[in-house]
Amino acid sequence: MASNDFVLGLKCRVCGKLYPKAASFFCPDDSGPLEVAYDYDRIKPNVSRAKFTSRPRNMWRYRELLPLDGEPTVGPQVGGTPLIRADRLADALGVERLWIKNDAVNFPTLSFKDRVVSVALSKARELGMRMVGCASTGNLANSVAALSASAGLETVILVPADLERVKIYGTALYGAKVVKVSGTYDQVNRLCTQIVMKYGWGFVNVNLRPFYAEGSKTVGFEIAEDLGWRFPQHVVCPMAGGALIGKIHKGFTELSRLGLVDAPVTTKMYGAQASGCNPISDCVKSNRERHKPIKTPNTICKSLAIGDPADGYFAAKLIRDSGGWAEDVTDAEIVESMLLLAKTEGVFAETAGGTTLAVARKLIESGRIPRNEEIVICITGNGLKTQDAVFDAIDEPTIIKPTLVDFEALTGAAEAVAEPALA
Repeated sequence: MASNDFVLGLKCRVCGKLYPKAASFFCPDDSGPLEVAYDYDRIKPNVSRAKFTSRPRNMWRYRELLPLDGEPTVGPQVGGTPLIRADRLADALGVERLWIKNDAVNFPTLSFKDRVVSVALSKARELGMRMVGCASTGNLANSVAALSASAGLETVILVPADLERVKIYGTALYGAKVVKVSGTYDQVNRLCTQIVMKYGWGFVNVNLRPFYAEGSKTVGFEIAEDLGWRFPQHVVCPMAGGALIGKIHKGFTELSRLGLVDAPVTTKMYGAQASGCNPISDCVKSNRERHKPIKTPNTICKSLAIGDPADGYFAAKLIRDSGGWAEDVTDAEIVESMLLLAKTEGVFAETAGGTTLAVARKLIESGRIPRNEEIVICITGNGLKTQDAVFDAIDEPTIIKPTLVDFEALTGAAEAVAEPALA
């Protein structure tokens, strides 16, 4: 049975009305966002742990739970990133069991966005689209450009003009048409919505968003599988638009509902933001139902700098319902945590990863996450994309003359107890 037989359609997250599978992203009745709805009763007899694990180690091993009509045609190697037992970092934080879900090594552009983009672009090809694009704060732009190039799709990408230079050039080199817009991400996104409404192009985070967002569930699937088909007690996740945290939890819920994990979902979900753009964490901490948009984000963490997140309401609700919490951290705390992660686990995360770890530290120190319970921290992008953030925090290497005397004077090697030289 093909996976499309398991998809009922697109369901409004506000009123519950069901719509056909199409490039559509909001309910005409109440403007509620749409998401993919599945027939879990039909899926259940067609999936098993053994079936998933017999397939290649990538996100498509869970294809019955993804919304394509056939085999993926874009990004067949995406996913399957490591879940790292982070003992040295755990010691530094004073906790017992800590894991890093490391999408900083995801293929091909070193961020979790490759997951969502491969689903969206595969769907775009099924729908017969040739022109695709996105609004982006960086990682999404890289991913759309690279995966579109591999699929032979024409691509236009709109980004805020002040985005990190390395992300802009890292997008343009794939041949995409990159347009810098003088304004915030939210202004860029509104422009993209106008483009979609007029031209019908396939923008992954606009009219393809219901399909696109489903790719994030595979982060949750992989965490549960790598833990031996069980759920962790706590997951800390970065929040930009707010979809990732919800889809990880949806992935857990689907595994439980289908009997692939023999336990209900009791995982507490925690959201991480930068203090310079914290609409969701502020909403949670202030105990408001809805977030207040941030008109002018001001943080080094540009990948999370979305002032009016599309899934803000749903992310805040999930955090509360799961018993979790949300926090935000300063730029200085972000940099400090980027360096801590690198020095303890050899993982170079971008600023979003620094944000997530810094928030985890704050939650542990405040007692919101117990030190003796299992924690997963989601690292979503690679630090090679945001090296500027740490330049001023790293000492310049010392220059010496090419002599052993100079080396010994610098390092004190001559005073150390040397091991016997090899014969």
